[in-house]
Amino acid sequence: MSEFKKVAGLTGMKDALPPETARWERLEAIVRDWLAGYGYQNLRTPVLEHTRLFARGIGEVTDIVEKEMYSFVDPLNDERLTMRPEFTAGIVRSAIEHNFLYDRPRRVYAMGPVFRHERPQRGRYRQFHQIDVEALGFPGPDVDAELIVMLARLWRLLGLKDIRLELNSLGQAAERAAHRAALVAHLEKHVDVLDEEARRRMHSNPLRVLDTKNPAMQDMANAAPRLFDFLGAESLAHYRGLCDRLDDAGIAYTLNPRLVRGLDYYNLTVFEWVTDRLGAQGTVCGGGRYDGLIELLGGKPAPAVGFAIGMERLLDLWQQDAPDQDPAECQIYLVHQGDEAQRRAAQIAESLRDAGLRALVHAGSTGFKSQFRRADASGAVAAVVIGGDELASGQATVKWLRAGDAGQGQQESIAFGQLAGKLQQRI
Repeated sequence: MSEFKKVAGLTGMKDALPPETARWERLEAIVRDWLAGYGYQNLRTPVLEHTRLFARGIGEVTDIVEKEMYSFVDPLNDERLTMRPEFTAGIVRSAIEHNFLYDRPRRVYAMGPVFRHERPQRGRYRQFHQIDVEALGFPGPDVDAELIVMLARLWRLLGLKDIRLELNSLGQAAERAAHRAALVAHLEKHVDVLDEEARRRMHSNPLRVLDTKNPAMQDMANAAPRLFDFLGAESLAHYRGLCDRLDDAGIAYTLNPRLVRGLDYYNLTVFEWVTDRLGAQGTVCGGGRYDGLIELLGGKPAPAVGFAIGMERLLDLWQQDAPDQDPAECQIYLVHQGDEAQRRAAQIAESLRDAGLRALVHAGSTGFKSQFRRADASGAVAAVVIGGDELASGQATVKWLRAGDAGQGQQESIAFGQLAGKLQQRI
């Protein structure tokens, strides 16, 4: 008989186990309520898309397309497919395919896993999760501001601290072209300080060179021509309109002229919410306007703006600022002795669930001492005890494990028929 070698999970693809998953679920519930408050509706796209969608939408010379995508050839039909590295391109593809913007602009969101082949580190995994929010068909700075104001509200809902907002404007195509020419000339003048990656990108994607983390290139990057200085009147008016609305909302921000984001489709507004409390991966949320992407992917021209939040990073910050104890498995734990008592406990548990309470019946037949240890470990507020005496009297013994009118550690008798109502009132 051959031995089977146990299989471990893939590097950078992390399991989430209880009780950690309860925190994920609470975050997702908060996010759904928050988005509903602004009229955003859920849109779901497949994990797999044609590779050409991301190459076209994100940009051929971005890090994502060049080095990070999980792509393969489907042997059944010889098509090149990719596991989504981000949501926006797939959402735009879906909107075009289903004529989603035919009658009105749309506010949509998606949540789920995305995949990038990166070196795993804190807050960055090969399978990670994003909250993606898109406003499709809205041209003005009012919606740019709405998204940022929304995010400020989410940080307050979660009790997060030390997150700051950075803004920039990437202008329009003609302005970026003029800046690009000046930037390439600047890079060619300082080619001796450029690393290999910067030299490779100097002509194909010079804006990304400014996003370098190489200390030897910082002086060169700081001295580079600023795209913001090439903006025309219309682009500046859009930026000022955004800032006016952020001022109205009391939201502080900083202009970061080197903020370019990592994807090719952005224009005008780009922004990031950043923190110093996540190590090297300081961006909690990033987004901006991408007015040309819908047309680029084959749709009728329409403006759009959106953002994405890394959920793992958000959970990390939330745990730092609002730590809590392990969530309880149940509110009521039913302890029993004997077959008839176990069966009655199962019936009572259903009535408790009908009343909206979370109840667990001890599985199997062990002694009371063992069952009470399990009840305490479950985090239950109370244990409902059913044994021979309780069956004879028609009253369950309720022992308060953590709280209740009778006080922690106290117990009382409650008739079977009144259990659900009385426990519902007290818990």
